[in-house]
Amino acid sequence: MSENKPSRRSLLMTIGLLVNGAVAAAIAAPVVAYLLGPIRRNGGYDAWVSLGDANQFPEGQTRLATFTNPNNVPWDGATGKAACWVRRRNGKSFQVFAVNCAHLGCPVRWFPQSELFMCPCHGGVYYADGSRAAGPPPRGLFEYRHKIENGDLMIFAGQMPTLSTSASLRKGCSECGA
Repeated sequence: MSENKPSRRSLLMTIGLLVNGAVAAAIAAPVVAYLLGPIRRNGGYDAWVSLGDANQFPEGQTRLATFTNPNNVPWDGATGKAACWVRRRNGKSFQVFAVNCAHLGCPVRWFPQSELFMCPCHGGVYYADGSRAAGPPPRGLFEYRHKIENGDLMIFAGQMPTLSTSASLRKGCSECGA
């Protein structure tokens, strides 16, 4: 009497293959999502975001502005908000800086009395135009591309400011001449 019962070895082999397959899928899912991210709805990272009416930023002053990251999801909560420093030089001439220090990414603060941006982490200092003044940062502040559309100041947001993204030093907007 022979029965076709699976052997202990084949049963453990099948369970091992299923567990390894589940682990491989769990590891591959974020990698695939990362690779397919740029072709998502709304162009992935390429999004113009409004900072509000351009007239709310007085000439010759630097103000903190916040915006919602265009790639946020409902469970991001408060972390879906991002900040930037807006400097209105004159008329329609703006500079929009990321709040991140170019050294290690700590948030910089604006001190209007001295007209300097200062990083509390390692003492990085930047002039009002975003260029490096002192400290360990190797370069000036990162700038967002911007434009004025229907009276609103818009920035090209959604990317972390790095040397390889559009939020980098001295890259203005072709539409606005900055």
